[in-house]
Amino acid sequence: MDRSLTPTELEFFEKEFAARPANRLMQNAVTRTPVDDIALDRRIVTAADHSVSHLLDDWKVTDQKRSGRCWMFAGLNLLRVGAAEKLGVKDFEFSQNYVLWWDKFERANYFLESIVETSGRDVEDRTVALLLQDPISDGGQWNMFVALIAKHGLVPKSAMPETDSSSSTGPMNRALKSLLRRGARDLRRLAAEGVEAQREHKREILAAVHRVLSIHLGTPPQRFLWQWRDKDKEFHRDGWLTPTEFAAAYVQLPLDAYVCLVHDPRESSPFGRTFTVEHLGNVVEAPPVVYLNVEMELLKRLSMESVVGGEPVWFGCDVARMMHSDLGLWDAGLYDYEAVYDTPLAMDKASRLIHHETQMTHAMLFTGVDVVDGAPRRWRVENSWGAEKADKGFWTMNDSWFGEHVFEVAVRRSALPPELSAALDEPPIVLPAWDPMGALAD
Repeated sequence: MDRSLTPTELEFFEKEFAARPANRLMQNAVTRTPVDDIALDRRIVTAADHSVSHLLDDWKVTDQKRSGRCWMFAGLNLLRVGAAEKLGVKDFEFSQNYVLWWDKFERANYFLESIVETSGRDVEDRTVALLLQDPISDGGQWNMFVALIAKHGLVPKSAMPETDSSSSTGPMNRALKSLLRRGARDLRRLAAEGVEAQREHKREILAAVHRVLSIHLGTPPQRFLWQWRDKDKEFHRDGWLTPTEFAAAYVQLPLDAYVCLVHDPRESSPFGRTFTVEHLGNVVEAPPVVYLNVEMELLKRLSMESVVGGEPVWFGCDVARMMHSDLGLWDAGLYDYEAVYDTPLAMDKASRLIHHETQMTHAMLFTGVDVVDGAPRRWRVENSWGAEKADKGFWTMNDSWFGEHVFEVAVRRSALPPELSAALDEPPIVLPAWDPMGALAD
């Protein structure tokens, strides 16, 4: 074939398409009907069973609405289980808006420090360009969630409820991005005057960020009066608490005992090693975001054992693959697009990572698992997209989907085999800022 598309080549393609009756049949179908409805494998849908042998959830789902806060919703959903039990209430929510406020403020500082660190590089440097491309977003990682709670604590939702901007972050984010890019320009111009001059100006930028956040989200409380009625209508008052005191009293899980495991099957990413990604984080001087790369079967087994043992599991995945929203179902073979287009589309997980076909996009919570002969068959998932879809907001994931599209889970370090626990103490391999394993769940 020539470099350009010639009339001869175009005629060849048109004749090849017309020569197959199946192509015309699919054209007639897809031009009148959504392709997902055509490609949906009815055998998988009719065989879907949403029951599980081990079920933990007995609460209502939450709703992140038009925001990318899934990672913090999933983390707070994990923590609210123990808090509700201690409070003696049926349902409870920590303030997602409070965590959002502090994440935005800390992340603005983290971004500006990255600009200071890279201010000697050309603005077209790949790392600098990546930083400027998205100075601040809603997405995050497990370690970033833990860092926020360790520094700023938590409050109940009543102490800092949702606002229009926490539920729809787009306009606020646009203002913050413009502010931070302008700040990056000014900090780079001050590079010749030294870091001290840059940090003096950083204070002015952060004052403006604080103002924008407070206008959109409200002011995070420093102290609040905590009182409630339990499910038996009995009244309780815990008095005036700071956010760190409230977290210490009502977070029942030892967050510093958890580690983040990932499945990265690329040849460049050896199993049994830890990794970190440049400029990935939100709280300056917090422990870095570190992953331990393990085989998929271990990822599944530890997740299963945690749920069977009574504890939900935070996890990150590429959520939009092979997903049916109305059914609340994920399965690796849910859609047969190759049959519709009569062409191969699939790649293995490593190839998809290498060629930018996949990355982690969303975080949720495993709240149930169906175990058959000691192995997981399907998983029950608490999503943060409201109660309108699936089983009042709880979804079903067949195990085939877990292997293909789940990337990471947070589990207790004590659950690891000794050799992998020891590997966590080794210096991590540092991946560049643009590596797909640095993707943020939103």
